[in-house]
Amino acid sequence: MNWEMLAAFGQLAAVVVGIPSLIYLALQIRAQTRERRQDAVHTLTVQWGDLTCALHESAEFSAIFLRGIQCFAELDPVSKLRFSAFFNRFFNYFEGMYFSHLDGTLTASSWGKIERTLRDLIAYPGVQQWWEERKHWHTHEFDEVVAEMIARGEKPKAYASYNLHQLLQPEKHT
Repeated sequence: MNWEMLAAFGQLAAVVVGIPSLIYLALQIRAQTRERRQDAVHTLTVQWGDLTCALHESAEFSAIFLRGIQCFAELDPVSKLRFSAFFNRFFNYFEGMYFSHLDGTLTASSWGKIERTLRDLIAYPGVQQWWEERKHWHTHEFDEVVAEMIARGEKPKAYASYNLHQLLQPEKHT
């Protein structure tokens, strides 16, 4: 056996050992990608739950929320602050999930769920008023996404069956 034959056997051995290693590496990367997606959905679910707790744990804040989505401008200063803090956090989550979708971490179906929720909320005039005052706190790319949703001119329907007009009327004392 000469040196050329030994070199050829060495190269063959490297290929035989290298191919399974590459397959193993590819499987590991695929598993990590799947885990990242699951973690993103889990994080979304936890954050969403934490955020919506403010709505079901406080009747006072729920009323501010429902009045604010109708007309942010008519809220008193303290209610504006609470509404704004809530929606700033809400939109930060939406923005984070948007970029997670762009980089492939969040699946199209998960982003679709988030996008439908965002469209439902941004359709309300009070949320649009709030967005005009606070959009500079967000990235230009996300602002374009929200602007496109507003431009569609969809009718607000998320809370259409809640008789929101009753919240805007002064209470009658008898």
